[in-house]
Parts: sequence; structure tokens; C-alpha cells
Amino acid sequence: MSKVKAAITAVNAYVPDYVLSNAELEKMVDTTDEWIKTRTGVEERRILKEGASSDLGYEAVKGLCEKRGIDPGEIDMLICATATPDMIFPATANIIMDKVGAVNAFGYDVMAACSGFLYAMVTASKYIESGSHKKVVVVGADKMSSIVDYTDRSTCIIFGDGAGAVLLEPAEDGDSIIDSVLRSDGSGREHLYQKAGGSQYPATHETIDNKEHFIYQSGQAVFRFAVTRMADVAEEVMKRNNLTGQDIAWLVPHQANRRILEATANRIDLDLSKVMINIGKYGNTTNATIPLCLWEWESKLKKGDNLILTTFGGGFTWGSIYLRWAYNN
Repeated sequence: MSKVKAAITAVNAYVPDYVLSNAELEKMVDTTDEWIKTRTGVEERRILKEGASSDLGYEAVKGLCEKRGIDPGEIDMLICATATPDMIFPATANIIMDKVGAVNAFGYDVMAACSGFLYAMVTASKYIESGSHKKVVVVGADKMSSIVDYTDRSTCIIFGDGAGAVLLEPAEDGDSIIDSVLRSDGSGREHLYQKAGGSQYPATHETIDNKEHFIYQSGQAVFRFAVTRMADVAEEVMKRNNLTGQDIAWLVPHQANRRILEATANRIDLDLSKVMINIGKYGNTTNATIPLCLWEWESKLKKGDNLILTTFGGGFTWGSIYLRWAYNN
């Protein structure tokens, strides 16, 4: 009997209606459309005016169940990858499960900045492989606008809000998650973080006045690490599985910066036409970027396609997954 592996059997995503364009940002902060596009590739991003990350995640998971034709009560487990939980506790996963009606599931949050979705995917796949769970949902949901300082042009131009979800189920035909490489380096924490709001710096008048509840990013340091590390793990997982750029149908990278995406593709000798890029429309939605790509490209994916997923996030965290797509749309 073939070993049971975890396959993606459905994907769905959700973005808010409100579009924050570069033209509008020009009125809010000292920047220009050309400056933003040249340095990041972002042209617009979606913003959730009312609601929380769980509301984004709820929409993604509700649509996922409808597409797959399952009742939310059939979900065994739900992992939510988020950098912007509704609150410190309870877990945003629990809130999403309550809103969607996943009454028979257990769940929890994974916080690994932009790498959380891949970390959660690998974790979820182990539950499937063990045989203990049959239907596991992984949702990446972030309301990044809730922690963005719209007077800081180094960060406000990059981030957007959104959510994406995948359903993992058992598979024995090999069209599944094949391999993964996950890495982290805590010394990178000084380059990308939200200083206040945790146990080290609880909220005070001073932390609020100093704008320490917003994202801080040392752009050049993050860029250098991301360019190297995303490519490193993508190349590593490919070499371990005797893959070349010609074997890959699609590279699915975290949408951090267009220049990083191009450098990663070049490193693994992959034509840019085989790279999923939607940062122009959505910006960096943190944990939602990879499932948003899978959702947008779903109609182009074919059963058996080799996909390389790769990411980099604060912490530092980074990783890559090699999977074979499990279905034709």
C-alpha cells in the first residue's frame, strides 16, 4: 500500500472590496506611484475598512467548503496562520471555526510572520500523514492595515489585507505534498518586527505615542536576507528531489517584493512566465499571499504539475515546499 500523503483538494481566497491605489497613497505620504512600483512592484492593495482577520478568514473558509461541496462540520482541524490575530487569545482559528460552523474541529494559530502559511501547511500535512485526520484546513489571514503606520512610506506602500485557504486531504497517488525545507534565525528579529503589544513591551501611553504598535522594517537588511534565503530553500528542495527549472510548472513565491521574486526565479533557472506574481494587485498580504496565488492561478493548474512554494518572513523565518498538484479545475 502506498504511503498516505497530504494533497490540496481545494483552494479559495478573499480580498476586501476597497482598493487603496498608489495615487491615493501619494496624498497620504511623501511618495509617488513610480517610486512605489520601481521599488516594490505594488500598484494597489485591498483594505478591510471594518472587521478583523477572522472576518477575512471566515470568507475564505466558507467559500472553500462551498467549492469542495463539504459541510464545515466535516472539518477535523483548522490552522490559522496570521501575524494580525483578532486578539492575543483566544486563537483566531477558534473564532473562524465558530463563525463558519466547524463544530467538530480543533484548531490553533501559527505565528511565523510571512512564513506562517507554509509552516502551517507542513504541520497540517503531518496530521494527514499520521492517519489521525482526514480534512484539515489551513487558512492564512491578515489585516495588515491594522498595524501599518500610514505616515511611514517605507512600510505603508507594501502591505494589504486578505485571506486564502486550502483543504488538505489524504492521497495515495503521489500528487501531494512531497517535501519541505523550513528554517528560522531569531537574530533577524531586530530587522522586522512590531515592538509593542507583547509581554516585553505591554501597551502604555508611551508605546502608543511612540508608534511602537506598528510594523518596523529595516528594508535593506530584510531585502538582502530574503533574496538569498528564499532562493536557498527553493534550490535545496529541488536538488533533494532531482528537479531542475524545466521540471517546474510554477514557482509560487511569497509576494514580498517583485525584485525578490525575480531574483528567486533567476536563481533556480526558471523563466518569469512560470512565476505566480500578483503583488501588483494585492501588495504583501503576509500569510495570504501564497494561497491568493494558488486561487488566482487555479484554472491554469493541472493534475501532476510540479509546484515550488517558497517564502520569507520576519523572525527571520523562511521555507519551501515541493508539491504535485492534485486535481484539474
